[in-house]
Amino acid sequence: MDGQSQQDLFEYVLRLGDDALTLGHRISEWTAHAPFLEEDIALGNIGLDFVGRARLLLTYAGEVENLGRDEDQLAYLRDIRQYRNLLICELPIGNFADTMARQLLVDAFELPYFQALSQSADRTLAGIAGKAVKEAQYHLRHSSGWVIRLGDGTEESHGKMADALSKVWGYGPEMFITDELEQRLVDAGIAVQREELRQGWETQLEKVLAEATLAVPDVSWQVDGGRRGEHTEYLGHMLAEMQFMQRAYPGLQW
Repeated sequence: MDGQSQQDLFEYVLRLGDDALTLGHRISEWTAHAPFLEEDIALGNIGLDFVGRARLLLTYAGEVENLGRDEDQLAYLRDIRQYRNLLICELPIGNFADTMARQLLVDAFELPYFQALSQSADRTLAGIAGKAVKEAQYHLRHSSGWVIRLGDGTEESHGKMADALSKVWGYGPEMFITDELEQRLVDAGIAVQREELRQGWETQLEKVLAEATLAVPDVSWQVDGGRRGEHTEYLGHMLAEMQFMQRAYPGLQW
C-alpha cells in the first residue's frame, strides 16, 4: 500500500470510528433516564453496540496509521477539529422523540451501508461491517417501532415526533456525501458509494412515516462539515466530559 492509499484508509476508518464513538456516547447518556426500565436496558445495549464498533474501528485505524496510537489515544486525546464524525451523531439527545428521530435517520442509512461494506476488498473492514449488520437490523427495528408508536399515538406524542423529525431532517444529507478521498477508496473496492443508498433510505423513511401518520418534513436546509472537522457547538461540551478521565489521569485503558 502506498502512502496516499494508507492515509486514505486511515482517514476512512477514523471517520467510521468517530461516527460510532460520538453516537454511542450520546445514546449512553440515556442510561438511568429512559422512560422505563426495559427501554433503559435497550438503549444501554444499543449504546454499547456503537461503542464496541468504535473500539474495533479505532484500533484498526491505529494499525493502519502505524504511528503507535491505539484506540484510547485516538478516542480521548484528539482535539475537536481532529474529529471526523457526521454532525448528526454529535447532536444532543434532547427529549425521547428527538433521540428516536435521529436514530431512525441513522439506522435506515447504516443497515444498507454496512451490508455493502461487508463486501469490501479490505477484509478487516468487511469483518467489522458484517458484525455491524446484525446490530443495525435490531437498531432499525427499535427506532422504527418507536417512531410509529409516538407518531400514531396521542396528539402530544404525534406533535413531539413531528417536531423532532423537522429538527434533525437537514442533517441527513451529509450521510450521502462521497468526497474525493472516499471516491478513491470506492474505486479500489474498499469503501461504499454513499449516493447509491439514498433512494432506498428515502423509501424506508417514507414507509415508516406513513405508518406513523407523519408527513415527510418540509425543510429546505441541510448542513455538512463534520468530515472536515467543522462541528456544532455541542461536540466540544461532549468531548470535555468524555475525555476528562484520560486527560486528568493519562495512560488509562478502555
